[in-house]
Order: sequence, then C-alpha cells, then structure tokens
Amino acid sequence: MHFLFVADPLESFKIYKDSTFVMMRELQRRGHRLSACEPADLLWQRGGVVQAQVRDIVLTGDPQDWFKTEGERSTRPLKEYAAVLMRKDPPFDAEYIYATHLLEQAEREGARVFNKPRALRDHPEKLSILEFAQFIGPTLVTRDAAEIKRFHAEHKDIILKPLDGMGGMGIFRVRADGLNLGSITETLNRHGAQSVMVQKFLPEIVKGDKRVLVIGGKPVPHCLARIPQGDEVRGNLAAGGKGVAQPLGAREREIAESLGPVLAARGLLLVGIDVIGDYVTEINVTSPTCFQEIKDQTGFDVAAMFVDAVERAL
Repeated sequence: MHFLFVADPLESFKIYKDSTFVMMRELQRRGHRLSACEPADLLWQRGGVVQAQVRDIVLTGDPQDWFKTEGERSTRPLKEYAAVLMRKDPPFDAEYIYATHLLEQAEREGARVFNKPRALRDHPEKLSILEFAQFIGPTLVTRDAAEIKRFHAEHKDIILKPLDGMGGMGIFRVRADGLNLGSITETLNRHGAQSVMVQKFLPEIVKGDKRVLVIGGKPVPHCLARIPQGDEVRGNLAAGGKGVAQPLGAREREIAESLGPVLAARGLLLVGIDVIGDYVTEINVTSPTCFQEIKDQTGFDVAAMFVDAVERAL
C-alpha cells in the first residue's frame, strides 16, 4: 500500500527521537510505499479533487541522509493513497485549521485520513479536557484578569498557559505570593484579547508529566514520565525534561480505558493523554510523540502497534 504523510519539512526531523520517522520506518519495513508533503502543498480547484505536491521517499538507514527522494515532485489526488497520515506539529493556528478543511474535503472524495480532520478541529489540545471534567484538577479558562486573580486567591499556587502553546511554551507558575501575576496575565491574555488556561499547580509533577499513548482506543502498556530538571517547573522534553518510561499505573490505565474508546470512535486513531498525579492536563491529537523513548527504554514497539491499527482500519 502507498501512504502519504502530511508533516513538517523532512529536513527538520530529528530522527533519533521523531515518532513520525519511526512510523515511516515501520511502514517501509512491511513493504509499504511512502510519500510526503507539507500542509502548504495541499491544493483544490473547482471541478477537481484535493491534491498535493508530493515527493516519493525511501528511507536509507543513514542517520545523516535518512531519506532519498525518488523521481521529481508530482501533484496527485489524496484519494489515490491507501491512507493520509496528518502529522503536522502545532501551532494549531488558522493555517492548520484550513488544512483540516482541505483534508476533510479529500475524505468526501474518498481519501482515508488519520487522525480524522474534523476530530482534529473538534479537539484542541488544551480545551479537550473540559469534556472529561471528572478526570481533571481545578481548571479555569477565561480572558478575564479578575477571574484569574480570584482563582489564584482560591488555590494559591497556579499554572497559567496559552491555549495554542506546545512543548511547554509560555507556561508560568505563580505561587502564593502572587508575584508577577498581573504582568503574566497581561502577557498571556493580551490585555483581555486572548483566552488563557489556569490550573491548580499539581506537586506530583516532580514524579513526571506522564504521556499516555492510546492507539485505536487501547492504551500502550508503558507511558513516558517527563520529569522536570533543576528548578524547571515544566516536564516537557522540549523544555529539558527527562523522559523515563514506566508501566502504566492503575490511574493512568483507568483514564486511558475511559477516554480511549470515546476518542477512537470519533476518528482519533492516535491520542496522547498527559497525566500529572491523578489528573489529566491535556489531550494531544495533532502529532503525539514519545514512540522512540518508550521503545528504547522498554522494548515495546509503539510504531508497530500504530501501524497494526492503521492496517486494521483500512
């Protein structure tokens, strides 16, 4: 079968840790063909179908020049592929949303797209947790500086973060003294123009912000605890956190088994649920990662489980 990846530029991949790369490698190992493009390469014209300017690639096994392009770029309909795998990293901005609309049109024309474009739009990664309030800690979403101040007065130690951030970007902790709460709020809410998520600080972060992967509605048996280092409050690997793979605990499994089937039924084949202590903090659906860290430390092949699920879905 032939698969198309819609992703960031291949030249930007850090293949030693990139989950999209190991998806590609597993597909090629099974004899499938690979093509790649970026969201900017998608196009549609009246009277036609959604197409993309693609390049066919082969993985070389060389860590420096890890892929080679076969032939020239060509423009092809998305519906010709066995599946289209949407793996563009955030930001979840207007261009990302426009890409999901084009991908949804491709679905109407017969393309198979994972994760489902409508489900990507319907599950922004910070706000998706609101639906599952039974699994989250004290949380506030608002533009209102007075409400943020009130929330801080109630909970004393809080985390503030933008709704469109990734990799720990723009996350602030304000302790009981309230130092810089006003200026942080102004920075994040842009003087009331932009919504902010505020959550009670969870001290269990010292044991890690645990990434729980769910594939086809079923949890991967190991999670990756991303543990903050030094004085850092963020466990994100992109912010210097240390990734430690460990078996799912009872609470992580309970969360994954509760949310997984619901999200899978909506077309979310791959989900990354972030858990601190007993609480869900985010639900990642755009391009969940941590495949390689889990495989390297435990031997469990997450990419193989993912490709199994894709093949079953087809």
